[in-house]
Amino acid sequence: MSSRSPRTDLAGDNETIIQSDHAVRPQRDEKLTFLQGFLREPKGVGSVIPSSRFMERRLVEVAGLATADSVVELGPGTGGTTRAFLKAMPAGSALMAIELDGLFADHVRSAIHDPRLVVHQGSAEDIVETLAAYRQKSPQAVISGIPFSTMPADLGLRIVEGVGAALAPGGCFVAYQFRDVVARHARQVFGAAEYERMEFLNIPPMHVWRWRKKGG
Repeated sequence: MSSRSPRTDLAGDNETIIQSDHAVRPQRDEKLTFLQGFLREPKGVGSVIPSSRFMERRLVEVAGLATADSVVELGPGTGGTTRAFLKAMPAGSALMAIELDGLFADHVRSAIHDPRLVVHQGSAEDIVETLAAYRQKSPQAVISGIPFSTMPADLGLRIVEGVGAALAPGGCFVAYQFRDVVARHARQVFGAAEYERMEFLNIPPMHVWRWRKKGG
């Protein structure tokens, strides 16, 4: 999970898994790459280490990825969560990963070889335009680990508003964060969260929220 601040800023079962073993196998240098990104731009990375497998499993479940055919991940970092999402998603689905950090974006592209994955280096604020540029349909889920607490409030709100505009009716926005800044923004766009839990088996422990777009 990663992003930066201001607009220099942002930024299943065997039958449903189509990627190769290489696509889901963690790379040896993943933690080192993540640490390099943190040291280079600490405000843009939500943690000094990647998310735990317990967090990955919770996100997969909360976002309903086993039946999702279109998903966007904001801030894939070095791709640990991306691998978990692809493993859970059905054949024929599509996952777009939007990552501001060039090092992380390049790493995910080279480490994960799955035809369902598109990696875009750019700002999370531009999610609607990015989906249109790649001719991707409205996602059923948007999952975000970018650190809203380190970016200006107006920027954070614009990102969440963009998520709301991008989501398909009935789609969900799932965010995992150390602080609750994203919840304040999302409340203005989606209303009250329909799900909130702490994932204590993660370093650091993090909140996980889910909001639902009306309709569908």
